[in-house]
Amino acid sequence: MGTALVTGSGIRVGRAIALELARMGYAIALHYNRSAAAAEVTRQEILELGVTCELFPFDLSGEPDAGALVDQVVAQGPERLPELRVLVNSASTYDAATIAQTTPELLEKQFKVNFQAPFFLIRRFAEVCDRGCVVNIIDNKIAFNQYPFAAYLLAKKSLAELTKLAALEFAPRLRVNGIAPGMVLPIESRSPEFLAWLTEGVPLKRSGNLEDLAQALRFLIESDFVTGQILTLDGGEAIATEGRNAPSFEAQRSSKSPTGPA
Repeated sequence: MGTALVTGSGIRVGRAIALELARMGYAIALHYNRSAAAAEVTRQEILELGVTCELFPFDLSGEPDAGALVDQVVAQGPERLPELRVLVNSASTYDAATIAQTTPELLEKQFKVNFQAPFFLIRRFAEVCDRGCVVNIIDNKIAFNQYPFAAYLLAKKSLAELTKLAALEFAPRLRVNGIAPGMVLPIESRSPEFLAWLTEGVPLKRSGNLEDLAQALRFLIESDFVTGQILTLDGGEAIATEGRNAPSFEAQRSSKSPTGPA
C-alpha cells in the first residue's frame, strides 16, 4: 500500500482522514503542530488497526518551504515507513476578517498554512514519488464570496486552482484532487441554534458526517481515472444560491403588496 502523509492529522478532519487511510492499509505519517497529546492518542488508535504510524511535528506557518516535511517522512526509510504514495493536505487555519480588517500578519498566516504549505508539499511530493495521489482539503465556501472571511477564503480559492494546475503538471505520474466539505464537522463553539440555521440552508436539510468524508476520500484515492477534480461534500449548499432575478423580485413585491393575493 505505501505511506500516506496527512497534515494536521492529530485532530478533527485530519484525524478522521488518517484513521480512514489506516483502515485502507496505508502506513501513516501523522503531522501535527501544537496538538502533541491529541496526535499521540490518534497514533495509538492507528497502531491498534495494525498499521505503522510515525509522528511528525512541524510548524507549517513558520517554515518558508514546507516540502521539508516530505523529506522528513522519506528519511525514515523503508524499515520504519514504506514508500510514500499519498499526500493529504488537511492542515488549515481559520480566522474571520473582512478585507478592511485584515492585517499583513493575518494575510500571511492564512496564505502560509492554507496555500503556500500545500504548494511546496505537492512540489516536493512530486519530486520524490514516481507515482502517487494528492488530496487537498478545501472548503465549500470557495463557491461563495463571503467577504467576512476574506483572507481565509482567498487562500482556499487559490488552493482550489492549485489542485487543477498540479493535476495537469504532474500527470500521469500523480493524480491531484480536492474535497470541499461543508457542514461535516462544525467548530465546537458553534451553538445548536446557529447550526440549525445553517442546516436550513442546505438542500438536503441535514449536516454531513465523518463517514461521508471517508467515502469521498476512498473514492478519490481508489478511482485512478479521476484527477483535477474537487468533490464538493455539502448536501447541495454550494449550488443553493439562485441570485436575484426579475421573477423573484415580482414575487416578493406581490407578497408585500396590500392588493396582492391573500
